[in-house]
Amino acid sequence: MRLSVFPAALLSCALLLTCGAAAPAGALTPAGAPASTSTSTGALTSAGASAPAAPEPACGSPYLIDQVLPNGARWRLCWEMRVIEGLTLTGVTYTPPRGRPIKVLRSTALAQIHVPYDSGEPRFHDIGTLGENAVTLASADCPGGERRERFVCVTTRSRGHGYLKSRPGEPNLSAQGRELVVYSAFQIGWYTYLVEWAFSDDGAITPRVGATGSLSGFDTGPEHGWPTRSGNTHIEQSHTHNIFWRLDFDVDGRKNDVVEQYDFPGSGTAKRTLSRTVFTKEAKAVTAPARWWRVVDTESRNADGHRISWEIGNSDSARYRGPADEAFTRADLYVTQYRACERLASANPAPGCAASVDRYVTGQRLTDPVLWVNVSYHHVARDEDADPMPTHWQGFRITPRDAMAENPR
Repeated sequence: MRLSVFPAALLSCALLLTCGAAAPAGALTPAGAPASTSTSTGALTSAGASAPAAPEPACGSPYLIDQVLPNGARWRLCWEMRVIEGLTLTGVTYTPPRGRPIKVLRSTALAQIHVPYDSGEPRFHDIGTLGENAVTLASADCPGGERRERFVCVTTRSRGHGYLKSRPGEPNLSAQGRELVVYSAFQIGWYTYLVEWAFSDDGAITPRVGATGSLSGFDTGPEHGWPTRSGNTHIEQSHTHNIFWRLDFDVDGRKNDVVEQYDFPGSGTAKRTLSRTVFTKEAKAVTAPARWWRVVDTESRNADGHRISWEIGNSDSARYRGPADEAFTRADLYVTQYRACERLASANPAPGCAASVDRYVTGQRLTDPVLWVNVSYHHVARDEDADPMPTHWQGFRITPRDAMAENPR
């Protein structure tokens, strides 16, 4: 069943970070998991690798993830399964090889999966009680990894060449990169959503969602779909997945975070000029060629004296724009001042809070910015989408910019 209305009985619990004082095995939230003073039992840590000590996260086993990758880079974070948002990550900290720990995110989670169909109906808001629809993972669903509380897979995988430099007269300088991967699956209607975060050994983060499962089977006219099955008797209706992420950055600590936009006008000319816009108040923005954003700590510097930041790139979106009553779809990035009640990008359930992210932007001065990233994918069905439907992915990239003074290899 797809949900766009939230049962009242769930709201008081779902709006909290945890529910109750303790979580039984398989519970939907960690519910007051104790603080840890060491790597949690079963945490994935490479044998023999070392990294500087990171600040102690506010969670313990089995909610602590502590991974040292082969190049010595370390990621530490906590996970929880919230009733509303589903898989939520907190206290995300990166330690580069031979470097010090750098806090990146206070928290991150999905903020909506909005699915409007091309004929105008139906129009779903798939996040509302996402945690209650978590899929129990089998060992085959988490190859080479560790299942946490049935619903979460923690594993590592290759990310291909970290670098390859040709050196005449000498062996090539090259290495294969690795990344920590944390994911869960959720069954919403016909779709199974794979919600994944990948944390690379070079400090990059890739949030993405894969849609698999089954097509809806909604029949329509040829102007709104594509013929599937035998002949032309069934036209599968096309639709869009507008996926929003909420990212509460704490770059190198809670204070001094500023959001900047970078543009490089000059297409069709011999020169391009860097243009920087600082968001001092709540704002919204759209993607554009060569445009990116960053969250920068105005006080912290790397060894070269440059300000530490993480860059957000969102160049792969289909850029869906809905009607007036779906104004939340009309931007690709929102920057808002932190407010605890602002949980979802649309159909926000918190009493006394605005209903959607476009209404969160009121021009308030930014002292604790939260970013909302919107990535769209237009799904035009094909014969190959027959059950089980191949996974199609959408996401974006968060890359360290001057967090280190050299390649973290």
